[in-house]
Amino acid sequence: MARTVWDSTVGKKTVMAVSGLIMLLYLVAHMIGNLKIFFGPTEFNHYAHWLRTVGEPFMHYEWTLWLIRVVLVVAVVAHAVCAYQLSRRDIRARPSKYVHQRPRASYATRTMRWGGIILGLFIVWHLLDLTTGTVHSGGFQAGHPYQNVVDTFSTWYGDVIYIVAMLALGLHIRHGFWSAAQTLGVGSRARDRALKTAANVLALLLTAGFIAVPVGVMTGVVS
Repeated sequence: MARTVWDSTVGKKTVMAVSGLIMLLYLVAHMIGNLKIFFGPTEFNHYAHWLRTVGEPFMHYEWTLWLIRVVLVVAVVAHAVCAYQLSRRDIRARPSKYVHQRPRASYATRTMRWGGIILGLFIVWHLLDLTTGTVHSGGFQAGHPYQNVVDTFSTWYGDVIYIVAMLALGLHIRHGFWSAAQTLGVGSRARDRALKTAANVLALLLTAGFIAVPVGVMTGVVS
């Protein structure tokens, strides 16, 4: 039964929708946490430490954080695999030539695949930069996330990588949120305008919220 659902187009779209919503919830929480950097190093570092102690004493130190990471990794992999498989299935189903020109899709729709690749590469860079410190530009300081963030966004390439990725994220959310609603049966003709408006507002808020951090460092508001 599970294999039948997984092999079907509807099943893959459902997996993409659910995994996308899981990642979206994380992004909202992550953005709110990131904005704490504007309250200074003490507030931001305390927040980073709190993430590692959530659930104590029932959960051991960092167990909750690792649980969240595992769920996110599963969601990202499932989302990417289904996107790739649906893309290949769509290509195989196309005739070699269309008799009539197909209507142009929205810019967000046409860039979903490239946006997904950009975001995948960004996640790897982001983890190596601010989690492990492997590609960090300055002297990575474990336990000092505020200074590590400032170091990253004090470089032009750190700003460019992050801002480009966040713009790709905004486009991805703008199309993905509405698409997920259709897949899960929430969308309808009557709700279409409201869902598209919600997708636009959500994409704009998340993009602006994430980009505010590097802009804050660049302008000296965060230092």
